[in-house]
Amino acid sequence: MASPAQLRQVLRVGPPGDGWHRPALSAVLTLGTLNLALFALGRLDLALYTSVGGLGALYGHGLPYRARARTLAGVLLGAVLSAGAALTAAALTRDAAVLVAVAAVLAALHKLLCDAARVGPPGALIITFTTAGCAFVPQRLADLAPHLALAAVGAALAWLVCMAPALWHPYGPERTATARALEVAARLLRTDPGAPDAAARTALVGAVDAARRSLALSSPARQRALGEEPERLLVHAEAALASPVDPAAAERYAAWARDLRRGRRPVPSPELTEAEAADLRALPPVRRLPLRAVLRPGSALLPIALRVAVGCAAAGWLSLALGVGRPYWAVVTAASVFQANSTLSWQRAVQRVLGNLLGLALFTAAVPVARCGPVALIALGLLCQFGAEAMIARSYWLATVFVTPMALLMTEFAGPQPARMLVADRWLDTCVGALTGLVACLLVTNRRTAARLSRAVADTETATRAARAALAVLAADRTGSTAADRAAPAADRTGSTAARAVLAAALLELREAADTATGEWRRPTLPHQHAADTERHAHHLLTALLEHRGGGARAV
Repeated sequence: MASPAQLRQVLRVGPPGDGWHRPALSAVLTLGTLNLALFALGRLDLALYTSVGGLGALYGHGLPYRARARTLAGVLLGAVLSAGAALTAAALTRDAAVLVAVAAVLAALHKLLCDAARVGPPGALIITFTTAGCAFVPQRLADLAPHLALAAVGAALAWLVCMAPALWHPYGPERTATARALEVAARLLRTDPGAPDAAARTALVGAVDAARRSLALSSPARQRALGEEPERLLVHAEAALASPVDPAAAERYAAWARDLRRGRRPVPSPELTEAEAADLRALPPVRRLPLRAVLRPGSALLPIALRVAVGCAAAGWLSLALGVGRPYWAVVTAASVFQANSTLSWQRAVQRVLGNLLGLALFTAAVPVARCGPVALIALGLLCQFGAEAMIARSYWLATVFVTPMALLMTEFAGPQPARMLVADRWLDTCVGALTGLVACLLVTNRRTAARLSRAVADTETATRAARAALAVLAADRTGSTAADRAAPAADRTGSTAARAVLAAALLELREAADTATGEWRRPTLPHQHAADTERHAHHLLTALLEHRGGGARAV
């Protein structure tokens, strides 16, 4: 049984999300436009099909616009194709058990591909939500083309809405990513010298890496327009790993971050020492693993996908056996439970059940207002959508309080439904989906997380050996007296910079692998102490490499 402290952690409400208003406003604008257009045409009953594409407005808001365009296109195409598969199945059969199986397989594919491609929030759940709903809407083959056309219209509008900020804030994502790295560095510089742990330091490594990836994903024109200033700021942010507590430097970093977040202000341009400038020029290009490498045999993502398929199918079939008229709600609930490991899945199940219970109370209170007319129904749905996006970064259960009535209000677009039956079905499906999802976590174990951690430890040890060799070469250069010794530093700096980049990447993978493996049950014994010692030693070497980089007086 969970302790009170564990429950408090599960139900903890965090600070407001960074930039939460962007997906919230994009979704409200997209869905509001689509729903009002259908209302004007007298066909609000078709809102499910436009929402297939319209909910894509929630994706891609942290990406530079060139990468956002590609990612959105892929997500939206996947959503429309998945809806097409679900609608085709609904047109070919009325067998609910078969439709549950189709929805479960599609949910597993969504989870696998979204996690492999790292599409970011809201992940696979939104696509699974709309796809599962489509699978249980009565269809005729003749209606497939117009219904998919509506989904495509919604997708096109979502793409345009998400890309529109490029017109007035073309470098916003890159500036925001750089600002986040500076803010993490500022927090580290304010921390007591005895307090920083490896996780806090790795958080800064990750923030710098994310910002560099964001800059690398920019179009060439935007890279030229931004210049070298963001990279210069990241050099300073990274230097916090090798700096003592320095409140003055922390405030300077925070001020730079504020300037970056205010899009009309110029990008700060701090000076670098000669050694830092040379190190910046020697940074290797940012690379990303291709999708096929992430999905190779033995990938830790494959058991998660199997869990989703088994859990969603079992939840839907059990819901049917209990006589629930909308088994796709159980499918979606089960899909929402599956996280990177068993512990996170248990936490998500608790959050989902509590949020749904409170959301059903909110829906019951909102029903009389929603039935005042179509405009009130649309407005309430949009208000719930906005509330869900405002809360999702703070707490999943709090966001679910708004998601639940939003989903129930969407069923009203096709016509008034018995509220008591809706509430009863939703509550039963929530409990069935959550419990079945947890059982699937227990039955389908993911022992590959332990193997992933072992590989990450080995890779980090290899990177530390390369870092030690690079440090030895740099130390020899500093004490060398021959002409050959004095000519070596430029090449040696390139080697030390590459070694540092490899070490940083290994640290990020080690931290992610350790966090994932620790929360999995029925796994081999993990090398916790070995992994922790390896991480600390790697951070020590990373600090030493950064100290060598910063050699010389800093320009002011």
